[in-house]
Amino acid sequence: MKILIADQIRALDNYTIEEEPVPSIDLMERASKAFVRWYTERFNQSGKVLIFAGLGNNGGDGLAIARLLDNLGYEVEVNIINYSDKRSEDFEENLHRLEKMLMVNWICDEEDIENALKNGIIIDAILGTGVNRPLNGIIKETILRLNRSNSTKISVDIATGLYTDSPVEPDAVIFKPDFTVTFQLPKLAMLLPENENFVGNWYKADIGLHVEFIENCATDYFYTDKIQPKIRSNFSHKGTFGHALLIAGSYGSIGAAILASKACLRSGVGLLTALVPECGYEIMQVSVPEAMCKTDVSKHTISTLPKDLTVYNAVGIGCGLGKALETVIFLENILKSFHEINPKKGLVLDADALNILSENKKLLDLLPPGSVLTPHPKEFQRLAGGWANDFERLKLLRQFAIKYKVIVVLKGRHSAVALPNGSVHFNSTGNAGMATGGSGDVLTGIITGLLAQGYPPEEAAISGVFKHGEAGDFAAQKSGQMAMIAGDIIENLRW
Repeated sequence: MKILIADQIRALDNYTIEEEPVPSIDLMERASKAFVRWYTERFNQSGKVLIFAGLGNNGGDGLAIARLLDNLGYEVEVNIINYSDKRSEDFEENLHRLEKMLMVNWICDEEDIENALKNGIIIDAILGTGVNRPLNGIIKETILRLNRSNSTKISVDIATGLYTDSPVEPDAVIFKPDFTVTFQLPKLAMLLPENENFVGNWYKADIGLHVEFIENCATDYFYTDKIQPKIRSNFSHKGTFGHALLIAGSYGSIGAAILASKACLRSGVGLLTALVPECGYEIMQVSVPEAMCKTDVSKHTISTLPKDLTVYNAVGIGCGLGKALETVIFLENILKSFHEINPKKGLVLDADALNILSENKKLLDLLPPGSVLTPHPKEFQRLAGGWANDFERLKLLRQFAIKYKVIVVLKGRHSAVALPNGSVHFNSTGNAGMATGGSGDVLTGIITGLLAQGYPPEEAAISGVFKHGEAGDFAAQKSGQMAMIAGDIIENLRW
């Protein structure tokens, strides 16, 4: 699914109006009906609905929503923020329709704001995706007062004051909804951590905007809400699905190797070999009998290259690896050896492999093109430097992937998978219960397993992140987020 910037969203609306064709007032009605469908599935007629509307098309949506909810038996109060002499045509038409049914309140000063604040569900339809400067005047005062309310709050399309595709000022006043019902496509701002308080839980409502325009619209940002795993032939055998090598573990961290190995196997790899320090041999053999196990000459660390990397289709390195000097030398040597292997192998780098790279930046130039790196935000900061806001971080992420010709999975809510072509794919699955030790090791195992089966690295990363999050969602349904451990994610992988 594509993510469009504000100018493209406006162009999409206009294209739909002209090419479908559909009058703009009817398209607004369509959007309002989609919002009302979402609303009525979750909230009954008890209590008031307090709609705060602006004077543009977002306000027009709010007035249409008020009329539709009133027709369904909801007790609706409408408050229009009178901040300008200008009003959109569709706002005026919906106001005309509404005034035949309901009396509306006009907010012109602070006393009007005070009178409008009552118990009930607050719907924000003041300003939409066209906002590009900080709020001021009566709108700012209204939002400040609404944000102090303990009532459930919902934004129509996007929260008032939130910029669609650029950072807001640190002291900006923005509506803080519990829910956002956005139309047709997610907005980039909704996927960034710094905007969590200005988005809440968001939902996408399809309003039938023109599919052809969306398909032809160029964008660097995408939202992954489904994937299609490869179909297995009935005549497959274990050799069909590749041989993966996981190089993981150090004294005290063999559990990371176990988690990555189990996840790799649960992701469909045909054969798996785990290379661990000598101290991990018995633990691995007992814990993961489905995997073959090799040991390093070192008792506590990884220090020596495997004899023949050509027998493996993909290699994952870093889980619980440690940063001993001999391990640093090992990582440099294996990166150099990848440039000599033909055909090329898939490579995943995580955890301490990334920490070693960040402390030895010259090694970044040895990264084989198409490598998959899976940092969490702090690991990425150590690799690429700091940022002032999440949009800067997104820019750094794209630049890093392009410069080194790698795939970077920046882990977190809506994990961002940056590709060497500059595109970024945000993930739709996962939950806060996955913020637990070992979850990243599981992801490394999944992606390594997919690479070994012949998935292109871009597809392996995007699909692996999606399935990792999906398994976390299944696990949360069973045991709740607080009780989740990394092993639960493995046990809930489904393909």
